[in-house]
Amino acid sequence: MDTLTQNLSTLLESGITNSMPYPAYRALMAEMVDTHSTTGLDKSESMVGYTILNEQRMKRWDKTLKVSVDAQEKIANFKGDVTWLVLTESWCGDAAHVIPVINKVAELHPNIDLKLVLRDDNDELMQQFLTNGGKSIPKLIMIDNASGTVIDTFGPRPTGVTQLIKDYMEAHGAITDELKEKLQGWYNKDKGQNAIQDLLTLLGVA
Repeated sequence: MDTLTQNLSTLLESGITNSMPYPAYRALMAEMVDTHSTTGLDKSESMVGYTILNEQRMKRWDKTLKVSVDAQEKIANFKGDVTWLVLTESWCGDAAHVIPVINKVAELHPNIDLKLVLRDDNDELMQQFLTNGGKSIPKLIMIDNASGTVIDTFGPRPTGVTQLIKDYMEAHGAITDELKEKLQGWYNKDKGQNAIQDLLTLLGVA
């Protein structure tokens, strides 16, 4: 095993050690709201506000998100044994919409082990999985449990959101409040279905 591969393997093992299951992450979110705080290095009032909003979003998605029978059957066909290690933070709006979907899909297969880890506490790991040079989250790393190797990644956004942002940036050149409203409307209308499809593709069962 070369040095780079060994280093990544060590970072993945450390990330898994530092991780938490979904119920613990949701409890952490609630604790952040109760203490008027946020995860991550930036403890500003705006970040605290995002965490409060995201707790409400996640609570809603936990209750209302639906996985179709067709998608459930496809997930059941997955033959692997993997860990989904997800880098996230409580203030991240995309994470609030996407992680409940990731959890619902993981719950439907006994060989998908979902673990969540905080980005700012695991910067070296995050640096290995940048998106266009940035530390965008949520970032799902799919690890084969038998070999410990990375099979693929997903995130930070569903393909539909990525395309929406690309089109908007080409037309307007900057992220604006209008775009943020469009993103929120997209997530509310889509109800997690695009992310489910992306995760089926990740698993190779789409």
